[in-house]
Formats: sequence, structure tokens, C-alpha cells
Amino acid sequence: MQNSIRLRYLLSLLVLPLLHSSVFAVDAANHRVFDSGQQPEDVRLQNPKDLNGYFPFEVPASKAEWEVRKQSLKQRVLVATGLWPMPEKTPLKSVLHGKVQRDGFTVEKVYFQSLPGHYVSGLLFRPEGDSKTKRPAILSPHGHGGRQQDYGADKMDALIKSGAELHKESGRFPKLARCAQLARMGCVVFIFDMLGYVDSHQVSYQTAHRYSALRPEFETDNGWGFYSPQAEGRLHSILGLQTWNCVRGLDFLESLPDVDAKRMAVTGGSGGGTQTILMGAVDERHIVGFPNGMVSTSMQGGCTCENCSLLRVGTGNVELAALFAPRPQGMTAANDWTKEMMTKGYPQLQQLYAMLGVPDNVYCEEMLYFPHNYNAVTRKIMYEWMNRHLKLGLKEPIIEGDWKPLTKEEYTVWNEQHPVPESGDDYERKLLKQLDERDLAVLSNHSPEGETATQNYLSTVRTGWEVLIGRDLPQAKDIQRKKVWKESRGGYIEFGDIITLTTHNEQLPVISVYPKDVEWNQKVVLWIDGQGKAGMFPNGEPHADLLRLIGAGYSIIGVDLYGQGEFTSNGEPLSENPTVDSPRQFAGFTYGYNDTVFARRVHDILTVTAWINSDEHSPKELHAIGVNGGGPLLAAARMVARSEFDRVAIDTGGFRFGALKSWKHADYLPGAVKYGDLPTLLSLSAPNKLWIGGEEKIPSIVQSAYKATNAGDAVELAGEKEDTTTAAIDWILQQ
Repeated sequence: MQNSIRLRYLLSLLVLPLLHSSVFAVDAANHRVFDSGQQPEDVRLQNPKDLNGYFPFEVPASKAEWEVRKQSLKQRVLVATGLWPMPEKTPLKSVLHGKVQRDGFTVEKVYFQSLPGHYVSGLLFRPEGDSKTKRPAILSPHGHGGRQQDYGADKMDALIKSGAELHKESGRFPKLARCAQLARMGCVVFIFDMLGYVDSHQVSYQTAHRYSALRPEFETDNGWGFYSPQAEGRLHSILGLQTWNCVRGLDFLESLPDVDAKRMAVTGGSGGGTQTILMGAVDERHIVGFPNGMVSTSMQGGCTCENCSLLRVGTGNVELAALFAPRPQGMTAANDWTKEMMTKGYPQLQQLYAMLGVPDNVYCEEMLYFPHNYNAVTRKIMYEWMNRHLKLGLKEPIIEGDWKPLTKEEYTVWNEQHPVPESGDDYERKLLKQLDERDLAVLSNHSPEGETATQNYLSTVRTGWEVLIGRDLPQAKDIQRKKVWKESRGGYIEFGDIITLTTHNEQLPVISVYPKDVEWNQKVVLWIDGQGKAGMFPNGEPHADLLRLIGAGYSIIGVDLYGQGEFTSNGEPLSENPTVDSPRQFAGFTYGYNDTVFARRVHDILTVTAWINSDEHSPKELHAIGVNGGGPLLAAARMVARSEFDRVAIDTGGFRFGALKSWKHADYLPGAVKYGDLPTLLSLSAPNKLWIGGEEKIPSIVQSAYKATNAGDAVELAGEKEDTTTAAIDWILQQ
């Protein structure tokens, strides 16, 4: 059967009509597939998507399909926020002090260490009196404006008249108002400071929320800060740190003697709504959620604290909120970016919850007569949602009560007995170094000891790399081929084809070369070059090693990957990633919504690989070489495709992701440094046959990986031959 398929394919190539060639072979002499000046019809050539794009949620057709998608998305959130693998939870060393009494509840000042030396500060609201039974608990990330957000006395009459607020005094402080009322309802409530607000100044407000221009002094290998290529390479972000603080906030509540850990909830608005959404994805402990003001198919969060690399590539806030299902989740739609939720977003959430058998566990109420808010009307909806799903047993409707606001002395956490912790530029550098050391420790410093530890390490980092690349091997049925031209040249026949990955609207120009004077041995070599298919034809002429392969009976396939060759106007590969149109120089605004150039090129290799190994070709063997800058790309594709390749020869050229000095560089990949850089990526080829050039020795993690998979002799190091392309071809031909 397979031989018959191969024969039919060869015949189809040899009898490709000459008319076809004469019509389309406009620039075949220059090995172009598209007409001169024409580029592929590829969706990736459009402007990058930004946070103001459209982010619909398409509900999978079945529970089983949703579970697969859900697991993939949860993994993406964990990786993007820097929480894969989950870091060690160090002692909180929590301190409570300065208790004050109000009618029906108490307030205490709180601080604890989410990391050694890094403090989370806030206020703990508790119901008045001792409780013989444990109480439900609610974590409240406050959002922009801070926990002490004050409307101002001069605005209260208008707010009360509009119905937005009920009380002149306590209504001035809407974020504390919800904590006070929830405490009066019988809940323990912790509202904590976002970075840069009120008592959290170890990282400044300017750094956390107003960062704009590059900071060269924070981009050194001896002391980097947030937003630097070093931080992005390790997936350390403001959003990630705030998500970790949220996780530790639940740890704090869970540690309290009067808290029922089986009845915890999270609610926040605006930026706090973003944190509520993410907590629903990374933490299973809380059973109720109310993410307000950020569940939308429109704007996804405009602050640096709401964005990070990788987070929303191929997804958006509605689908991320869906990860909380089937747990009860409520929200509102206001006259802001959430205003279309009743027709775009909420119906899909209803569809999902219905499919999961709990249609009443999701709710959105339209409130278009109010702007962006978490006002008293919205809070009332939230109170009754918590009442029902935390089983508080209170009579409804629940009307928010007034209370005397806290004085500055009563709400300020730090004083002489509890001094302000260190902060500033040096602290930021120290914090980023600590985050790096924390992650290295949980990843065994990329030097696991013993075969079991090595296998566990490989499994963990593979998961991380799979998110960084973001694409599985496509299915052959989703790839279409268009024959463009055929040329007979000295010793070989050359074909120009366009292949289209229909599921993603991606299109590639491909050159295939088949021996003419010798019989095809039914073996294919995929040639991945940093210059694209031009690498097979330096100065327009066939590479000497290309001719060697042809003479040995191999067919060779070359391709212009995204940003190479025919994707460009001048034939020069992209040197930088296209970035979103924003004056704020933050990688997360681009890489949070778009794949990098590096990842896109890897996707293209996977598309070509699936096409070659389809029934249309069905080669006996598929080998690949990555040279002239193509080695790291092929290493990543091999990590995904695994045994789809028989032999892979990779010339690294000594490349390391961590050596790149700009996050805009075309080879930049967020997270690559965290997951072991190129040596670990190479190790994920084990146990398949691998040749490595460009390295003085086989990296130790590669040796450990191949030993742990009982394939120590399947990896080889290049000899001293100067031309690594020739050496790689020698290795292929040595079979």
C-alpha cells in the first residue's frame, strides 16, 4: 500500500503539466514560488493583535473537548504567570495588629511574606464576636485606585442621587465598603494591597502600573529588573508577582483558626477582576468567584499589571473566566468594555455551564446605566451571590449598612513597632534575583541527579516549552498543497509549491528537489536555514551539500519560514519582532497576544513536517538539518514532533536565548531562559537520534537526558570540521 502511494506521488511529480509551469514559473530561476513582489496570503502578516482586539469564546462541542481545552489553558496561565512548576510556599510569618472595632465587625492590620523578605500588606475584616463554628472567607484583590479609594465628599450627593451609592460616609470608600458588609454577613475578608498602593511600596506604583520607557540600568546580567529581557526570559512580571500574592493571600486566610477552608471565595473589580479571573485558573481551593468589570470580549486590561507574555495568545478573558466552571461565578456588564457581555460572552458562558450540568452557576446582570464600577448596586448583586453559594443563610434582599470610615492611623499597616520594609531600585534587583533562584531551585538548577529525577525534570520542562511554542503537530488533512511550477535542472528536478495550513490561515512557499539521474531512495531531508530556502541556493546556485544529497538519492525540501525570504520585501529575514502600536515599551503588550517570530517559525517547521509525512509523500525516512541560524528553531520543532524525524542534525552556533540583549530580537522567546535555554531544549530530543554542532561539548543536561532514556549512543557531537553544514550532511549520509 505504502509503495503504491509513493509511486503515484512520484508519477504526479513527473507528469506535472508544462502548461502549469509556463503559467506560474514567473521567477522559478530565482527559486521563488510566489510572483515577484507578492507575499504569502498569511494572517500573520497583519498588524499584531493588541489588548483592544476582539476575543470571542467558542464553546467546545462536548465536555470531553472542553476538558482538553481547559487543561491546556490552565497550563498556559500557570506558565505565563511564572507559576509552573508551582514554587515552594515559604513560611508566611504573618503578623496581625492594631485591631479596631466597628458596628458588627472588626478590622485588623495584616502583613505577611509571600516570599522571604517580600511583604503583602492589607486589612482583615472579621464578624464581631467569637465564632464557635468556622466562617467562610473571601479574598478581595482591590483593583486600581487602591483599597483606600476615595470618591471624595464633593461627589457623594451625585453618586447617591444616581443610585450608585447609599451612604455619604462609608460609600466614599467603595472597596472597603464591600469588605465591611461581607464581614457583617458573617465572612472573614482580606483585602490586600496591589503592588505600589497604600502600604505596598517595595515595588513602586510607577514601576508596577506606569512603566513606559526602557530602563537600560535594569537590563544588565548583574542586576536586572522587571520588564527587562532577562526578566521576560524567566517569565517574571508584575502580573505574575501579584498572582502569587493572591495565592499566598488564600494561604493566609486558610491558616486562620476561624476560617472554613472549604468555603472560600474571591472577588475583585477592574484590575482586581483580572486577578479574580486568574485565581480561578490557577487555584482550585475557592468555590465561589465574582470577577467584576473585566470579563469581556473587548479590552482585556490596559495596565502593565494586567498583562504578561504568553497569557492571552489564542484566548481572552471570557474563556479564561470559563476556567472557573463549574464553580459558581457572577459578574455585571456596565457601560464600559463589558457592555456587550449580554450578547458576546455571557451566552457562551451560559452554554458552557449548561453543558456541564450547572446552568444556574453563572450569572451576569446588565447595568449599562452605570460606567465602569463596583458600586453599591453591583455589590448588592455580589452579596446575594455569596449568600447563596457560600450558604450564609441570610434573608434577601441584602442592603448594605453604613459605618464610620477608618482613619489613616487605623488603616496604615506600618508604624514604629512595625517598620516599613526595604524598597527602591536595589530591592527590585534583589527581588528579581530571588525569583530566579526560587525557580532554579524547583527546577533542580537544570542539573537533576539520577534517572528518576531527570525524567521528572524533562517532563516538567517539556510542559513549559510546549506552552512557549504553543502549537502541536498539525493534522495532514488540514494542509493544502498548490503546485506552482516544475523545473528540470542539472541532475535534479525542482518543484515550487504553496502549502496552506487551513486551520490557521498560514501559507508557506516550499521548494522540493528530487534526484533525476539516480533513483529516489524514499528518504527526505528537511533543510532548515536561518536564511530560509535561499540557504539551499547560495547566490542562486545549489549548495554543494545539496548536490551531495541529491547524488545519494535523497530528496530535499526547503521552506521560507515566517519572516524569511518571500515573506519579506527585500529577502532579508526579520531581525526584530513586529510589536503593537504602543508608546509603552513592555513585551507583554505584544507577546501577551501574539506568538513570537521564533514560535511562528517553529510552527511552520511543524506544518512542513506534517505535510512531508502525510500519505502524499509517505517517505521511508525523514531527516532534518538546522544550520546557519536554523538550529534552535529545529530543536524546538523536534521537541514537539519527536519521532516524526528519524535523524536531526542541529548546528547551534553557540546560540543561547539568555545572551539576547533585546526582547524585540527575532530569536527572542519569553520563558526560554527559565526552562533551561537551548541545552534543555536539545535534551528534549531524547531518546531520538541527534547530532549537535556549534558546541565545544555535549551539554551535561543532554547527556543526562539520553542516559535516562537508555539512548546514550543516540546523541553525537560534531567533529572539528570547519563547515558544520557539511559535517551535518556527512552524519546524515553515514547511515
